[in-house]
Amino acid sequence: MSGAALDSVSAGGRVTVRYWAAARAAAGVASDDVPLGADGTLAGVLEAVRALHPDRPRLGEVVAVCSVLVGDRPVGTAAPDEVRLADGDVVELLPPFAGG
Repeated sequence: MSGAALDSVSAGGRVTVRYWAAARAAAGVASDDVPLGADGTLAGVLEAVRALHPDRPRLGEVVAVCSVLVGDRPVGTAAPDEVRLADGDVVELLPPFAGG
């Protein structure tokens, strides 16, 4: 896993957000380097992602339905404002996939 565990406390820094499939199409890029907000939470990072791409309104809709991993650990049903991130973490945004 990149960075610290899901429950670590952040003292600032940056994380890499990677977009997959429809999230990549909605963002128009494969990844972003995003500052951790003062609270160091996933919620803050997701808000920063939306703010980075104001010209891509669909991105917010796609992010809202994505599964999220921090490093190789799924966030699951944890509330984004309770998921602590650390400098250097990698956040993966995976939209629902169809097919088999």
